[in-house]
Amino acid sequence: MVQAAARSPAPASGRRMSLVEWAGLPEDEPGELVDGLLVEEEVSGYVHEVVVGWLIHMLRAWITPRGGLVGGSDAKFAVKPQRGRKPDVTVFFPGNRRPPARGLVRIPPDIAVEVVSPTPSDGRRDRVEKLREYAAFGVRWYWIVDPQLRSIEVLELGADGRYAHALDATDGSIDVPGCEGLRLDLDALWGEVDLLGAEEGEAPEEDQESLPR
Repeated sequence: MVQAAARSPAPASGRRMSLVEWAGLPEDEPGELVDGLLVEEEVSGYVHEVVVGWLIHMLRAWITPRGGLVGGSDAKFAVKPQRGRKPDVTVFFPGNRRPPARGLVRIPPDIAVEVVSPTPSDGRRDRVEKLREYAAFGVRWYWIVDPQLRSIEVLELGADGRYAHALDATDGSIDVPGCEGLRLDLDALWGEVDLLGAEEGEAPEEDQESLPR
């Protein structure tokens, strides 16, 4: 796994709180709980939302007819004592325990997905901190999707409580481990990402040739 030597975001508040207090915050109050402190989340760009939306659409089309559930990024999970996370996407397989309709979720999802933002601190959080936390929580499958690298990693939790790589892919149509009948067209996903405009401060592609070299 790639480990970035970067600090986690600073606490959003110096006041310590419990998981229950964190879960009871207003819906528009951002942040995850790290060692009892509310920590600011990375500000996600539109590419992040495109990827998350695409994954939710594909996962719902696959799992809903089978009786499963797909959730978005506002659900709050008690992954460890004094640690609460909000995965970008979660999936509960049919026949397994279901999350409560409201409040803190203490039941691990079958799949947790994080879409990596470009900052080093976000990469470290998803690839190091959350990897350990989701393993301890008992999340069977952890997906890390990196729009910058145009990659998807699927990790499976082993009997030893550690994640092992089940899939690394960047393009083409892939059959997803642990999800019988689910095929993801990564070329279609990155094609949607390519529809976005240039980043702020970056010259549009059509103007690149006029830039001084």
